[in-house]
Amino acid sequence: MATYAYKAKSKDGKTIKGRIESYSKKEALNELNQMNLIVFNVEPLNSILYKDIVIGTPLKQKQFVLFLRQFATLIEAGILLVDAIVLLAEQTDSKPLKEALETLSVDLQEGIPLSEAMKAYPKLFPDLLVQMIHSGEVSGQLEDVLDRMATYYEKQHRIKQKVSTALTYPIVVASFAIIITVFLLIAIVPIFGDMFASFGSELPLITQLVLGLSQFIQRFWWIFVLLLIALVVTFNYMKKKEHTAYYLDKLALKIPVIGVFIQKATMARMTQTLSSLISSSVPILQAVDVTSQVVGNRVVREVLDESKKSLEQGESLAKPMEEHWVFPPLISQMIRVGESSGALDDMLKKVADVYDQEVEEASDKLQSLIEPILIIFLAVIVGFIVLSIVVPMFSLFDTIQ
Repeated sequence: MATYAYKAKSKDGKTIKGRIESYSKKEALNELNQMNLIVFNVEPLNSILYKDIVIGTPLKQKQFVLFLRQFATLIEAGILLVDAIVLLAEQTDSKPLKEALETLSVDLQEGIPLSEAMKAYPKLFPDLLVQMIHSGEVSGQLEDVLDRMATYYEKQHRIKQKVSTALTYPIVVASFAIIITVFLLIAIVPIFGDMFASFGSELPLITQLVLGLSQFIQRFWWIFVLLLIALVVTFNYMKKKEHTAYYLDKLALKIPVIGVFIQKATMARMTQTLSSLISSSVPILQAVDVTSQVVGNRVVREVLDESKKSLEQGESLAKPMEEHWVFPPLISQMIRVGESSGALDDMLKKVADVYDQEVEEASDKLQSLIEPILIIFLAVIVGFIVLSIVVPMFSLFDTIQ
């Protein structure tokens, strides 16, 4: 809902200036006319003071997937498009989505196509969804397109959750290890350091190293904070630069064990997207172009761009894929079979199902592999610090005896 400033004249001839909240300029005019005002001007207020503040993403992916599945179900049940939008607006818990759907219902009543109305909310409705809905409107298969998109985004959400779970776990454990280490070095080690110093005996090398590290962290902790900030800023800067972002994506694919997992997740996303687009009668060149934009990895995007050029030159879609290391032979071979048989969408769907299953299995394997490594890593760090304290205590105990 937006805020509009208006200038109007009342029945008694007085000029009135004010503000009104409405979903569109036309609806604001209608509301003012119903107040028996002669409206001179209505303009939207674009100042940040009149906008809702949204922290983070305006719509969580889980909410989006639920909305899309409910939308598809309502249309399949024969509910009119406008009525379905109104029902979804009443049911959703997301304020941004609710306001967007209420505006969409007004636009639909005014004869604006759904795909055109959705373009006004790029943060809520992805470009892929908008293009697919446009395709469904043109072909008269909106019901099938919505069902296909609901299934597609459900699979994408599941893959994203698997990737997030698999990659978040080691980060959390490593962070926990760092916190414990810093706590021991700052809070515990100094206590024993003072005790050892009071005895005046020479300390073992391991204890001297740990005490030296403890003192360094206490004195120069700000260096680590500045270094962390610098790393975050540098990483974000590199991600925004196309050239360096390409090498970051390439590096992610080259990481032992994790790289293979990321590759499979990317292949699953790519084949699902391309299959959904082709199944919805989207032209192959447009389908490849859209897929390259949403695939999420610049290395794969570059190959897809080469595949598009290959198609434009009358050659095979699979040719650039066969020549690049990032694409497994299964994908290029199945695409060639699909091109030859005229069933490319079916071949891509089968490959997508294979990689969807492989992502599930790879996620479980990755967690089972990383878990013991991280536990050993944590045990070694803590054990090293504990050992640096215990060894001199035994030496002191022998001296006292």
